[in-house]
Amino acid sequence: MGSTSKIEIKISALENNFSFITSLIGSNTKLSVVIKGNAYGHGTHTVIPILENLGVTHFSVYSSAEAKVAYYERIKDSDIMIMGYISKNDYDWVVKNKVEFYISSLEDLKLAIESSKNVNKKAQIHIDLETGMNRTGLSISQLRRAIPIILENIECLEIKGITTHLAGAESIANHMRIRKQFAVYKKRLKLLENNNITGELKHVASSAATINYPEMRLDMVRIGILIYGYWPTRETFIQYIHRRKDKSDPIKRALRWTSEIIITKIIPSGEFIGYGMSYQAQHKMQIAIIPVGYCNGYSRSLSNTGHLLIKDQKAPVIGSVNMNMIICDVTHIQKIKIGDPVILIGKQGENEITFSSFAEMNNSMNYEILARLPENIKRSIIT
Repeated sequence: MGSTSKIEIKISALENNFSFITSLIGSNTKLSVVIKGNAYGHGTHTVIPILENLGVTHFSVYSSAEAKVAYYERIKDSDIMIMGYISKNDYDWVVKNKVEFYISSLEDLKLAIESSKNVNKKAQIHIDLETGMNRTGLSISQLRRAIPIILENIECLEIKGITTHLAGAESIANHMRIRKQFAVYKKRLKLLENNNITGELKHVASSAATINYPEMRLDMVRIGILIYGYWPTRETFIQYIHRRKDKSDPIKRALRWTSEIIITKIIPSGEFIGYGMSYQAQHKMQIAIIPVGYCNGYSRSLSNTGHLLIKDQKAPVIGSVNMNMIICDVTHIQKIKIGDPVILIGKQGENEITFSSFAEMNNSMNYEILARLPENIKRSIIT
């Protein structure tokens, strides 16, 4: 292989997940697929054409840099929405190309109006409301100051949406906080409407809120992790299935991460393996070396805890995960040879290494593991 590992993206899984989500939200709610973080590690250039062919017409990114990548990877005239950072040098490009973006501060609003005048086009804005996340968004005092500015410059602005971000809809522990946020959001909407400011789309729901709070789906949902085949948390999955007769998982993982064995060795009993003294052979062992390490997104915290799949069997990671290599115990696996395929994430035979189990071993979240997958790992499409 050209690189030391490869990532395969399954069209059939994305198709399955798209169908599940659209059946869940219905025809009256728009779907915006979140592709920040290199499409959650799946590869922006890989997933955009697939999703557009499935019927997705709206994508959400974090920054203007991500928006530029998405804009030029489109094969159709899909809408792109920036939910976060825009470089000051990019405002004119964003407005000129009708890229939608959040107004989260008075400075954002000022720059949007300036760029609209510069390029003689309306800025496509979403008014971002602070409702209790205490991160980004217009506070009530800022909103009151923004209203006259918006009205005075309405010829420069097309209000595409009014939005907020919920603070942890994936956990029941946050239930009261989420409810309070939604109540605040509705009050802020009323304030805007009383001042003749309305948006085309009202949207607050992420993947978790789409599952846990159906009444918050509104005009549009912003779906990230779910489209790729992962639940925001196990709690979200349980919330979905608990009243259903069918307890099976309706979504499918779209990503499979593979490598191969490059070296095998026999290690005598009593020898230490790898850096330091974290692992000592308690008996004669056969080991295999895989050319993937923490520089490739395989965390060091998986040292002596992770597992790989080789010949349909689980092989424990032993010793420290190196920058470029993993060592695993293959003593129990017959006829191991150089070049044998290795599954880092994915299914082989009856066994599977899921991102959920991978994340639990790593004390991380699905999001974190996916986002760490380097862009230079080759992505390919499979059916």
